[in-house]
Amino acid sequence: MPRDSEITRLLAGLRDGDSDAWNTLFPLVYGELRDLARRQLRGGRGTLNTTAVVHEAYLRFAGNEGVRPKDRGHFFALAARAMRQIVIDHARRHLARKRGGGAAHTLLEDADVAVESRAEELMDLHAALERMEALDPRLGRVVELRFFAGLSVEESAAALEVSEITVKRDWRKAKAFLYRELHGAGE
Repeated sequence: MPRDSEITRLLAGLRDGDSDAWNTLFPLVYGELRDLARRQLRGGRGTLNTTAVVHEAYLRFAGNEGVRPKDRGHFFALAARAMRQIVIDHARRHLARKRGGGAAHTLLEDADVAVESRAEELMDLHAALERMEALDPRLGRVVELRFFAGLSVEESAAALEVSEITVKRDWRKAKAFLYRELHGAGE
C-alpha cells in the first residue's frame, strides 16, 4: 500500500526532526483520526465534535517538537492519549460551568457525543484509569490502545513490544480493575 509506506516514511521523518512532516501526515491520517475521535466521543449528541477533537489533537502534536512517534501504532496511541485528554478537559470545563451556571450550549455539526451529559461518568472513568496507571502503567496503555485507539490485540502488542498473550491478559486485568473501581468490589 503506497499510503501506508508514505505514512511510515513521514513518521520516520518526524523521528528525525522534520517538523514539516506533520503538515503532510495530517491529511493522510485525517480519516483514521476522525474514527478515533468518534470512539473517544461515543454516546449521543453534544457540543464537542469529532472535527474539533481531531484538530485540537493535531495542534498539540504539531506544536510539540518532542513528539516522535516510532511507528503507526505508537502514533495512534499518542493520538488516543491526546484525544482522551481533550475530552476529559472538556468534561472538566462542563462540570465547572454546571456548578457556576447557565451558559447556553451551541450544538456543532457532526457532533456525535454527549460529553456534557456524561461528564461525571467520564471523570469517574478518568480517575479510575489514573489509579490503575499508578499501579501498572502498561495496563493503562493497553486500555488506551484497545479501547480509545481501537487497535487490535496484534497492533497493541506491536505498539507495546509485548506478546499478544500479554496484551490479552492485561486487557482482562484492566477491565476487571475498572469494573471494580466503577461499580464497587462488593456490589
